Amino acid sequence: MENNTKNPPIDRVDGRMKVTGGAKYFAEFELPNVAHCVVVTADIAKGTIAGLDTKKAEGASGVLGVFTHLTMPSVPGWDAPPSGNAPTGPPSGGQKYRILGSDQVLFAGQPIALVVADSLERAQYAATLVKATYKKQTHRTDLTKNRDKGVTPTNERFKDYTRGEADGYKSAPITLEADYTIPVEVHHPMELHGVLVHWTEADKVMVYAKTQGVKTTQKAIAQAFKLDEKNVHVHTEFMGGGFGMALRTWPQEIAVAAIAKKIGRPIKMVITRNQMFTMVGYRPNTLQTIGMGATNEGKLVGIAHNAIAETASYEDFTEGTVSMTKFMYDCPNISTRYKIVPLDRSVPIWMRGPGEATGAFALESAMDEMAHKLKLDPIEFRLRNYAETDPERNRPFSSKNLKEAYQKGADAIGWANRKSEPGSVREGNWLIGYGMSSGTFNASRGQATARAVVSNDGKLLIQSAVTDIGPGTGTAMVAIAHQVLGIPLKQINYELGDSLLPNAPNQGGSTITSTVGSAIHDVCSSLKNALAELALKPDAPLSGSRQDELVFDGGFVYDNTRSKKVAIVDLLKANNMPLLEKTQESKGGAEQQQYSMYSFSVHFVQVRVNPATGSVRVSKAVSVADSGRIVSPKTAASQMIGGVAGGIGMALTEEAVMDHRFGRFVNNNLADYHVAVSADVPHVETIFIDKPDPYINPMGSKGMGEIALIGFAAAVANAVFNATGKRVRDLPITPDKLLNKAV
Repeated sequence: MENNTKNPPIDRVDGRMKVTGGAKYFAEFELPNVAHCVVVTADIAKGTIAGLDTKKAEGASGVLGVFTHLTMPSVPGWDAPPSGNAPTGPPSGGQKYRILGSDQVLFAGQPIALVVADSLERAQYAATLVKATYKKQTHRTDLTKNRDKGVTPTNERFKDYTRGEADGYKSAPITLEADYTIPVEVHHPMELHGVLVHWTEADKVMVYAKTQGVKTTQKAIAQAFKLDEKNVHVHTEFMGGGFGMALRTWPQEIAVAAIAKKIGRPIKMVITRNQMFTMVGYRPNTLQTIGMGATNEGKLVGIAHNAIAETASYEDFTEGTVSMTKFMYDCPNISTRYKIVPLDRSVPIWMRGPGEATGAFALESAMDEMAHKLKLDPIEFRLRNYAETDPERNRPFSSKNLKEAYQKGADAIGWANRKSEPGSVREGNWLIGYGMSSGTFNASRGQATARAVVSNDGKLLIQSAVTDIGPGTGTAMVAIAHQVLGIPLKQINYELGDSLLPNAPNQGGSTITSTVGSAIHDVCSSLKNALAELALKPDAPLSGSRQDELVFDGGFVYDNTRSKKVAIVDLLKANNMPLLEKTQESKGGAEQQQYSMYSFSVHFVQVRVNPATGSVRVSKAVSVADSGRIVSPKTAASQMIGGVAGGIGMALTEEAVMDHRFGRFVNNNLADYHVAVSADVPHVETIFIDKPDPYINPMGSKGMGEIALIGFAAAVANAVFNATGKRVRDLPITPDKLLNKAV
């Protein structure tokens, strides 16, 4: 991370709480008389429940109830349209699913009973006593074998896209056609999913949730139980990672709320690690084909990008897998097609870098393959096809500094040491390779409200309901407030993660700094103006100065020469004001339709490959972010490092393996599903272009949570090819694939 003296890195404002145990996560809240819920799941992938024996479980010590499709309490709003981020419209697979809603089984791992007892251990034991028999039906869980059943989603965003001539790449003198595969990947944050529900009155409920949006969860529960939203209080101040799996309110959360209401006791549910594979979504298995054509001089003629992804039989899940291909490069002929295949599996959900991370692996691998065919440096090939404006929307980019990012990243990784001939660099027993790729994700500014209160003891309180899932949102918001008002960092407190606070969106899609940060900026600016008016009153210390000349720094207000000053605390006391408060809504304007707004990244890696064992090690990584002004350099660097860790897992280790004979996962634990660990991740150099975007928001900042991961897997695959001459197009890149593949 480069050190910017004008914007020095600050420590996480919640760091001490997290490392000393002061941070409280949803499952750590203790309520009097709390009961515990354990989920019993189906063993088959499709069929009906023929029999469900719950008598032994119901008679076990401490059991308060066993709830099945025969005894599930009613949920008055379940007949209403879906809420929050749940998709609407009839599913392509034709099935309907409601947790404990019928005897139908639509996927292995589907909840068939919820066991509630007065202790966790008693609930766990009783759950083992529930016995089910089934009438099995033929299931379909293999995407490859069912790819011919793909359908185009009804949403206009996913219709077939053509610019220029469809499949125009075929007319080029140099062509490439290749297939790329992304397996099922599971989010696996350290903190397991769950919920704690307490009905404080017949129509009022307190919810401690693992959610990426307390307001979305509040709305979902209010709709499910036909409540006024103000009677639903949701709290998620701290969260042990989400990565997309907590972007919606899952059916089991509503079910627990219904059961808690029926038995009249608080209920806590924490699902197990193996249930994380089937109950809270995953990155879907996706098959992609890239057709690419170029001239002998290295100019793209056309790109065709076709993707087929899995979804559930009972709900359509879609994501922007082919979106990046439409605008990333200056290419006259582009065609994209995106289809989904309903399978007898649980529904996927967005996972970090949603859609674009999947699509970037195919596109950026193909760009590297074409560069090799043309005998061009991969960076040079991208520069020859650099899009100065958005070719999809025919708009200017609000900002784009990707050329600078290419250069800075190349210098940092030592790109000059890369040899164009694969397999030509060795260090002892290791083959050395270099790879790079680009990434991009939509940058936007939504709507949020913030409250700011400065008190006559010099402290500033800022508030917004946004959830911090781990990237350092609180730190970034404190930094923005400090930069606007100049109040010392230690005197600023940020309250978040509670539905009682001013409205804020879900944390996801790289929008929070732009959206909530703008609200913090605007409300602090409003507070600043009010303080300036006090400082400029006729009898005030800065009377006679101009408001636009005032400087706020260190808890003081100065005139432009800094010869006169007044402390903010003295201003308030002089006006008999214990505090000064402002609440303000903030949102973007017409500029979002006038410019194409994206964040960009470039990833560079050096890998070491042992040709005898097929072992691949990422020995060096450089990630460059072009995401506008960086408001919190230290937490931004952590975001990029986390993206590299996730990208290494995506490239080399992560795959949820299913035995399609049974439609069940066989590595549904952290011993067999391999996420990247510290030993897998080298030192990561993070570089920020750090140039404000002039249009997106008052800070000039764009998101970076997604671009930290998008494209990284392709950089690893490209480096492996440079090291070995072997191109692996189906992730993850495991030793067997290298040892069994000819050059």
